[in-house]
Amino acid sequence: MGASDTIRILDGNTFVVSQDTGDIESTPSEPTGLFSIDTRFLSHWVLTVNGERLNALSYDDLQYYEARFFLVPGMATHYIDAKLSVIRERAVGGSFRETLTILNHDEKAVDLEIRMDAGSDFADLFQVKDEIVNKKGEIYTEVEPDRLRLGYRRGNFRRETVISSAGSARYDKNGFTYTVHLEPNGQWDTEIDVQTHAVGPGGRDLRMGLRAHGTERLALQHDLEEWIARAPKVNTEHEQLASTYKRSLIDLAALRFSPLSLGGQALPAAGLPWFMTMFGRDSILTCLQVLPFVPDLSRTTLRILAALQGTRFDDFRDEDPGRILHEMRYGETAAFEEQPHSPYYGSVDATPLFVVLLDEYEKWSGDVALVKELERECRAALRWIDDYADLAGNGYIWYERRNSDTGLENQCWKDSWDSISYRDGTLPPFPRATCEVQGYAYDAKVRAARLAREFWGDPGYADQLEREAAQLKERFNRDFWVEDGEYYALALDPDGRQCGTLSSNIGHLLWSGIVDDGRAEKIADHLVGPRLFSGWGVRTLAEGEVRYNPIGYHNGTIWPFDNSFIAWGLRRYGFAEHAATIANGILDAATFFQGRLPEAFGGYRRELTKFPVEYPTACSPQAWSTGTPLLLLRTMLGLEPHEGHLAVDPMLPMGMGRIEVLDIPGRWGRVDAFARGRLDLQNLGD
Repeated sequence: MGASDTIRILDGNTFVVSQDTGDIESTPSEPTGLFSIDTRFLSHWVLTVNGERLNALSYDDLQYYEARFFLVPGMATHYIDAKLSVIRERAVGGSFRETLTILNHDEKAVDLEIRMDAGSDFADLFQVKDEIVNKKGEIYTEVEPDRLRLGYRRGNFRRETVISSAGSARYDKNGFTYTVHLEPNGQWDTEIDVQTHAVGPGGRDLRMGLRAHGTERLALQHDLEEWIARAPKVNTEHEQLASTYKRSLIDLAALRFSPLSLGGQALPAAGLPWFMTMFGRDSILTCLQVLPFVPDLSRTTLRILAALQGTRFDDFRDEDPGRILHEMRYGETAAFEEQPHSPYYGSVDATPLFVVLLDEYEKWSGDVALVKELERECRAALRWIDDYADLAGNGYIWYERRNSDTGLENQCWKDSWDSISYRDGTLPPFPRATCEVQGYAYDAKVRAARLAREFWGDPGYADQLEREAAQLKERFNRDFWVEDGEYYALALDPDGRQCGTLSSNIGHLLWSGIVDDGRAEKIADHLVGPRLFSGWGVRTLAEGEVRYNPIGYHNGTIWPFDNSFIAWGLRRYGFAEHAATIANGILDAATFFQGRLPEAFGGYRRELTKFPVEYPTACSPQAWSTGTPLLLLRTMLGLEPHEGHLAVDPMLPMGMGRIEVLDIPGRWGRVDAFARGRLDLQNLGD
């Protein structure tokens, strides 16, 4: 079953993935179920009427947190004149609730046995992803007069699923049954409530620390309406752009996640189904994408990541003092240290990006208090760049995992095992220094110099950071430049040899500002040239490279988030037409996904396919794909905070017509931006 065959609803860390009938039948190859805090609480949830399975007529994706299924008993060959119809309506919001409605369309009364089979394997999400569910504890079932309790215990680690119903259900160890008599044209309803519990040491339910947006649909609807009302309004003649923008806002609302024990603050979870948790890199980049539209996410993200910043040396977790986490998990494998994600720090880009986000957030918000509050953490992150990340002692950020069993080999954003290679396709030894991370380090030092000079009262430190940034830029442009290709190498190996493959990483160098001005045009031309640009977007790896594969995870697919930052960088260096080309391709692709861009899609040339080919296991929704249309909108309008006011320099791709963005929040109050055609500049002033 592929992603397109499943129905997904979610509210932060709680989500349900089911078949189009609403049934859940989990197998190693079908990761369906009710999930929360990295545990599958329902792996079997199958409805029958008089022993017959149901078939789908249609379903409604009502909101991100609810869905409705219209069903009939029997197979497709004989249900045309079905005398019964079934409606399943479900919602998540801290718990999982399902309403069943049975309608009798016959002129005769009927007696029905309505059955829900229920079960749970309590699989850790890592086990589901790896298709190996191996439980080391005890799974148990307790049948009570008014409920069914499914549970799992392993030492102090306990998870429970408690199922109850408003109707007169009879419970047994495999589910529950209703006996129903329906008069002609009669209707029967019941509501099923599924509560999930995560009991930790001391018997405390850990889910009590997990903020839900509301346990009832009314509360969730009110929360969503408020969220959309606070965001800027986009008016445009381009209807697909308008619908994509709204889809992005709704998906951002759905992905808001409140980590346990952190006071109910919300930040964007990375993506459904595998990454519904806190990721340093993903959360930071998403916040950068959406800053002009929903700045509150950045404030929360910065504070939470600062609170969990590394403080010690821990080889198992790849932790160093000052390092920003990569990933936090709450499942069984993390609890028993079978995985290091409690939290895990194996990311080399989250730490400089933390500094970048703090500076960018202040520029938009004017929140000087947070800049002062996080001075210690920001300085610690900068020390990490110099003292702990420079594994080769030559001024670059390098990575090599210390946890050789379960740590990540590649700790850049392209973190699959084969994403970094030489031109001949072989993989370099460790440590490795990828090009885009050096750009992030440069950007972090330039931005931190501003913070030190303007807010921390330390001009000497600011001067030092600016000197270090200038030296890094000079060194980088010498060591990473591929002379015969006129682009920057993907990475350096420990001997300083170039991994000279042409990749999308060079686009990140533009938005960081580390590219020498004289070389920027060559980089821009590569990014929209036929080897990298497919017509839909920029490929992660150029066509013609040995490891190129149009559906290779990081070796030829197109990642929308990647393209959004590339377009932003092209605008920074003045290549508006190049940026428009990329924006056109990605926004065109979004229309084929009903406005919800997936994590990645195929890198096939556009003339070969009438539509973008989705990567088979792509997360959807995914936070930084959700943020992509917002950063592209910012790029097209040329929205930049500048000395206390909003600078606007519109550039619209062909066919966009007119765009108005109303009520943009920021330090200047709330302002409007207008773009008509390509050259209608608006100077909004203060």
